[in-house]
Amino acid sequence: MNPVSQEEAKNIFDAIRDGVRGLKAEVVICPPSVYLYASIFGEGIVSMGAQNIYFEDKGAFTGEISAAMLKDLKVEYVIIGHSERRKYFGETDETVNKKIKKALEAGLKVIFCIGETAEERTSGKKNEVLERQIKIGLNEISNLDNINIAYEPVWAIGTGNNCGVEETKESVNFIRKFVKPETKILYGGSVKSENSGSYIKEAKANGLLVGGASLNAEEFVKIVKSAE
Repeated sequence: MNPVSQEEAKNIFDAIRDGVRGLKAEVVICPPSVYLYASIFGEGIVSMGAQNIYFEDKGAFTGEISAAMLKDLKVEYVIIGHSERRKYFGETDETVNKKIKKALEAGLKVIFCIGETAEERTSGKKNEVLERQIKIGLNEISNLDNINIAYEPVWAIGTGNNCGVEETKESVNFIRKFVKPETKILYGGSVKSENSGSYIKEAKANGLLVGGASLNAEEFVKIVKSAE
């Protein structure tokens, strides 16, 4: 739920767009829904994504946003199942599955978030949790062409306690057992320019899901460049 003004949002977007111009990496910005208007982006340099959708097409669901609304705004991606949605808004694996299906029906590309809590990691249940989230989240979904999986260990998000490269690599390899070889797997959790490149080059993630660092355009551009 950042930044707090259109002016600040546009300044960040413009700086990122100019900073990544000419780079090979695909860059997707997923702002709060009130900033989802295509004129901010322009030139096809940066893709636009939403942070959430609802699993119905339309109706009396005050405050929610449908997949069709996002498509009308030329939004290309949507984040589904983020740990904060699960923690604060009661999203379950089953509701995540409904949202993914609706997004795919509308032709949106999905950034499907999974990850374990500190307690689940300590008790040795990480892989069990990841497998459950993947299997239920992708239940009855056979075409994974528009699915990207973001591994975001909950204990690493916004804490500065990022997941180690070797542990991330193990998790990425585990997740690959349940998806197609070409499915992109991203890492998210206290990503910054000092560690971002190692997640791509050493942990073999296909990309990054950047939270707090994305509010600093200069830092975010450095992260993008580290993935080149």
